[in-house]
Amino acid sequence: MLSRLIEPARSALPLASVAIAGMVLMLSAPSVQADEQTRSRPLTSLSTGFRFTEQTGAELFASVCQGCHMPDGGGATGAGTYPSLQKDSNLETSGYPVYVVVLGQKAMPPVGAMMSDEQVAAVVNYLRTHFGNQYQDAVTAEDVKRVRP
Repeated sequence: MLSRLIEPARSALPLASVAIAGMVLMLSAPSVQADEQTRSRPLTSLSTGFRFTEQTGAELFASVCQGCHMPDGGGATGAGTYPSLQKDSNLETSGYPVYVVVLGQKAMPPVGAMMSDEQVAAVVNYLRTHFGNQYQDAVTAEDVKRVRP
């Protein structure tokens, strides 16, 4: 009697395995598609749809920049090298920091892609007038617009 109960269960086993395998494949299909979409994105792009809401240079620096460049603009070395912004002669020519913020450079991502032209100008002007920098010629939103691709 017991053998009659076991035999139908054994014959159903391969069918159940096929059904489970099919379900696993169906459930993994969206993640495969998502992985493919991730791989097809350019490496230099950031997530779309995100915009910084801070408006002043000080707010933008505190929210966006100080995580790497430190609150005092002194930079850091550790898992990476984050240059100091203190008394930085690279900031003398206003176009250079605009270019770096908008388009990125080396390990710095193009955070300006998530800022308006006015926000980029505000944070660049903040960098150029703080941390021992005294570059008074202000960057405008129009200057930023000329750098954007």
